[in-house]
Amino acid sequence: MTTFVDRVELHVAAGNGGHGCASVHREKFKPLGGPDGGTGGRGGDVILTVDQSVTTLLEYHHSPHRKATNGKPGEGGNRSGKDGEDLVLPVPDGTVVLDRAGNVLADLIGHGTSYVAAQGGRGGLGNAALASARRKAPGFALLGEPGDLGDIVLELKTVADVALVGYPSAGKSSLISVLSAAKPKIADYPFTTLVPNLGVVTAGSTVYTVADVPGLIPGASQGKGLGLEFLRHVERCSVLVHVLDTATLESDRDPVSDLDIIEEELRQYGGLGNRPRVVVLNKIDVPDGKDLAEMVRPDLEARGYRVFEVSAVAHTGLKELSYALAELVATARAARPKEEATRVVIRPKAVDEAGFTVTREDEGLFRVRGEKPERWVRQTDFNNDEAVGYLADRLNRLGVEEQLLKAGARSGDGVAIGPEDNAVVFDWEPSVMAGAEMLGRRGEDHRFEAPRPAAQRRRDRQAERDETEQEYDDFEPF
Repeated sequence: MTTFVDRVELHVAAGNGGHGCASVHREKFKPLGGPDGGTGGRGGDVILTVDQSVTTLLEYHHSPHRKATNGKPGEGGNRSGKDGEDLVLPVPDGTVVLDRAGNVLADLIGHGTSYVAAQGGRGGLGNAALASARRKAPGFALLGEPGDLGDIVLELKTVADVALVGYPSAGKSSLISVLSAAKPKIADYPFTTLVPNLGVVTAGSTVYTVADVPGLIPGASQGKGLGLEFLRHVERCSVLVHVLDTATLESDRDPVSDLDIIEEELRQYGGLGNRPRVVVLNKIDVPDGKDLAEMVRPDLEARGYRVFEVSAVAHTGLKELSYALAELVATARAARPKEEATRVVIRPKAVDEAGFTVTREDEGLFRVRGEKPERWVRQTDFNNDEAVGYLADRLNRLGVEEQLLKAGARSGDGVAIGPEDNAVVFDWEPSVMAGAEMLGRRGEDHRFEAPRPAAQRRRDRQAERDETEQEYDDFEPF
């Protein structure tokens, strides 16, 4: 049964925003007390957060579909809908987030580092928020915006200081078991190590981590064996340690040729050329292994490698190796740029930016793209004529109609707002009033403008008195 997974494809869906409410306040003696529809709640986000207690992506391998909760719709009485709850997904330290095309979206390193993988939709405004001096009684509300939906790829790259690389059964697992407290599976057959193992080593005042990567073979960079699947765990390591088997029973292998083959695979994988290398000649407790190590050591040192002869079984040469690795790790840490606190950069948009584009795609079809027009379309209830008229007013104020005229649009041409796979298309009629306008200005209720009966009776009596007084003033005696 699989117990370690370092690459998964995750299907994430943020919560949808709640719809706004169209409501009119009613109470005794106030049948039309004004709009009181509340705003819908925001949809929940899907957030990836680094958690040090998580070491594998196995949970998402079994459950790849994750969805945040939706926002609640608004209600009458100016009651806003409840926001959806964010879905926080814990991931291991060193997780890389990519899209399906392989583009890196985020590199999550350090406890608490987070990334919003899917943004929740906005809640729609209720008619109380849409009311104004001119639009006193909106008979519509805005719809909630749908949340983001898509697929992402999570890849785990082990965060370690030292990586042990080499052929299968070269003794990497044995070496990490004696250098640290790690207890990997150890056996005398190839590919015993199927997953990376991590161990913590203390050498003097330096504490560093060592990763045991599954064995590499010729062609590993092209996917042979387990190499390509786990070479990504070497990318973050500061030091590479070649563990060479000096007691191999295969007649066509020797430590120097093993080193050349592994170096070629690392070169083809790319990005590892600047890492310092250390060579470990392992299994010198075997008589033939000790003799072979003494034979190849001068050749390796002539190539510029620091060479250590060790025996994981007899615990020979381990102290010198651990302190040498600690020195290289300390040097690499000192050379890293100093970490600075994350700065919040605010880039306000210019007030005169149009915020949308109009392009002519073919004869008789124009496409409008932009954050505001696309969001307004998503939040419009096209079953409500007043809401459609409100959308037309907003697009006109934004300058969409003017840009369509400049682009050569004529009456009856098709206008699409939004992406190709999810656009709203309508026939354009410039400066044509919507059906709701035939009844009056959009959002107005003439019942609010009509005076109360008692007040009207007082005005009528006052007009009669004024008329009588005027007749008396105009009367001329004989």
